Parts: sequence; structure tokens; C-alpha cells
Amino acid sequence: MSSLKSTPSDDAIESEPTSALIPQPSPDERAVGPVDALSAYMAQLANYAPISREEEHALAVRWVEDGDEDAARQLTLANLRLVVKIAMEYRRAWTNVLDLIQSGNVGLLEAVQRFDPYQGVKLTSYAVYWIRAYILKYIMDNFRTVRLGRSRAQRKLFFRLNKEKRRLELEGFEVEPKLLAERLEVSEDDVVDMEQRMSQSDLSLNAPARKDEGGAEFGDFISIAGESAEQAVGNSELSEVFQQTIAEFSANLGERDRQIVEERIIAEDQKTLQELADEFGVSRERVRQLEKRLVDQLREFMKAKLVDFEYYAPESSDD
Repeated sequence: MSSLKSTPSDDAIESEPTSALIPQPSPDERAVGPVDALSAYMAQLANYAPISREEEHALAVRWVEDGDEDAARQLTLANLRLVVKIAMEYRRAWTNVLDLIQSGNVGLLEAVQRFDPYQGVKLTSYAVYWIRAYILKYIMDNFRTVRLGRSRAQRKLFFRLNKEKRRLELEGFEVEPKLLAERLEVSEDDVVDMEQRMSQSDLSLNAPARKDEGGAEFGDFISIAGESAEQAVGNSELSEVFQQTIAEFSANLGERDRQIVEERIIAEDQKTLQELADEFGVSRERVRQLEKRLVDQLREFMKAKLVDFEYYAPESSDD
């Protein structure tokens, strides 16, 4: 059983559980015209009254001991108001409160799944950590197209930075990264990096790179990792030519030499010299000599065909 004193990890937050526990509008409500979605949701929550500490414990025991899904459902529904309360604390950071409520509900589900009724702690006290963690993660992941921070420390800095700035200004201090770093117990580099991220807005790759219209766009100057489509097609065709040339060279070889070419010279998963020596009934040194002779012959054959043997053939090992 997980300890209630532990706070949610980033890995746990990434694996969001799914459930149908969140109340849905009735058919009559859906039939009515435009309604304030938040008001409609709150009206639905009126159907789920809070439960006593004793009821909470009994339900949690049923869920932990017997896997009673109905007990877990009742625990979740009874605490949906708590999610709304916490989500409202962040309405200035994110205008759509329903988005925050949805993420907080996922955190509540995680808390119910991990809750230990034998620790003497109320579910609401334990769930606050998970609800808040999921809401903060949602805001951080969606504040910019490019995420501002993935770790818990970065998310904490994101929410506390401007608040600490205002507090220092009211106290009459000149706000500098060094002072902020001391107050927030982070490095000065972390403060500077987060300030730069927060001060820069997202930029479309289709935005013009210059003032003149019809010119280059920012995306034109961003390199793409890996080979281009043209390079991929070209390399594929050259590789095919290489394989054809190998087949042509091998056609005039004896069985033993052809096996050395296929299983030793051009193979990705090469056999060792000793393995081939055992198969041929010769010494390891003799196989090495045969391989060297074939490599020299193949290299000359490739040059005549204008194919780069060194580029396509795997490196031969000394084993």
C-alpha cells in the first residue's frame, strides 16, 4: 500500500487513469439551448452529497480489501466538489475552469486508487496533493505550444516566480535574479531561464521572417533532423545497386567463398572467424586469409562498377 505522505511523481502523473465516474448532463439538459457549462456541471454535483468520515472509511475499506468498484465510485463522486474548489484557485492562470476541473478529476481518481484507509488520514487531505498536481501539470503543458517545464521544480518555479516578484517590489527591494533565486531556493540560472521562457510568446513557423510580404518564413530556416526525402530515395537506390553488385560478384564464387561473403563480409550480424572455421573444418587463421582475399577482390569489383564498398559494407571484426 502506498504511503499517504508521498507526493505524486511525474511518471505517475503522466499515466492518467480513465473512468466514467464524472456525472453527465441528463437528456433534458442536453436538449435545452446554450447553457453555462460550469453552472450545469455544478447543478449535477448537487446530486452527490458529501459523506461522513465513518462512511468514507467504510467505503475505502471495501475498495481496498474487496476491490468494490461501486465503493470507489461513491468516494469519487462525494469529493468532486473539492476538485471544483481547488480548480477555482487557478482560474486566473487558465480561463476555462472546466479544463482545470477535468484534470483535477483525474487527479482525484488517482488519489482514490492509492488511498490507504488505515493511515488515519482523510481522503480529502490526501487527494488535495493529487488534484493540485494534475491541475498544475495541465496548465504547464498548455500554457505555451512548447512546454515551459516538465519537472515538479520547474512547475513550482513557474507559479511562484511572478508572485515573489510582486512581494519583493512591495517590500521595496530591487528585483534581481539572484535575490529571486535565494527566496525561491533555486539556482540563479533557473530563474533567468524561466523568465526568458515566460517573456517569449509562441511564434508561428509560417510567420514572415522579414517585414516584406511573400518572402521567407521562419520555418524555412529551421533544419530538420535526419535525411531529407530526396536523400532517403537516393540512398535506397544506391543500396539496391550495391546489393545487385554483390549478387553479381557472388555468382562466380564457390560455395565456401559465397558463404564467407554472405555471413561474414556483408552480414549485419556477422559470424565469428571461429564459427566459420569449425564449419569448414579449417583453422581460424585460414578463414581470415580467405576473407581478406575476398574483400580485396570485392573492393576492386565494386570500383569497376562505381559503387562505394566502404560506405555500405559493415565493418568486419577481428573475431
